[in-house]
Amino acid sequence: MQTLYSNTCRKTLVLMAALALGAGSVHGKAAEWEIDPEHFSIGFEVGHIGFQQQLGLFLEGSGSFHYDPETLELSEGRVEVQAGSVFTNHDRRDNHVRSDDFLDASNHPDIVFVATDYAPRDENGGTLTGDLTLLGNTHPVELDVTINKHDTYPFGHRRETLGVSAHTTIQRSRWGMDYALADNMVGDEVILRFEFEALRQ
Repeated sequence: MQTLYSNTCRKTLVLMAALALGAGSVHGKAAEWEIDPEHFSIGFEVGHIGFQQQLGLFLEGSGSFHYDPETLELSEGRVEVQAGSVFTNHDRRDNHVRSDDFLDASNHPDIVFVATDYAPRDENGGTLTGDLTLLGNTHPVELDVTINKHDTYPFGHRRETLGVSAHTTIQRSRWGMDYALADNMVGDEVILRFEFEALRQ
């Protein structure tokens, strides 16, 4: 009787372990992805007196996130952009944008986005929600995300790679940046674009 009981217990434990392993293989685990700094473009666009849309870049940024390409679940995303790395191809204007009229880079050197939710449309993209901290103020934003490609890189590091495009439009005044809003000298709406390749860790 004891032998029969022991055999039954062992079978039950084996079955439970098999079910646990099976569940793990079905749901998987979100992998960590790190944005490749060599393929990370951070752009912006803002109106200038109604004559044109001034284009600019931030030349320094980094980021990582957890993402499962099978379940389309994303978590723990964070991107940091160095405010002082702003570039508009005009030294005097760049220095002005770094000043306390705009980015106040000396007192707020980092612009930070932290992901809070991701709602996939399908395997090709979705809506990413998160908190954007700028000038010491934090407000939620939504980004439209397109996953351009998920594959092994064809040369060089040959690692599993995600190619991503994302964009959003914010009102800079919401973060307390209100210089030159009068008469629309510098527009309130700022379009932000992120283009990057992320490597699976």
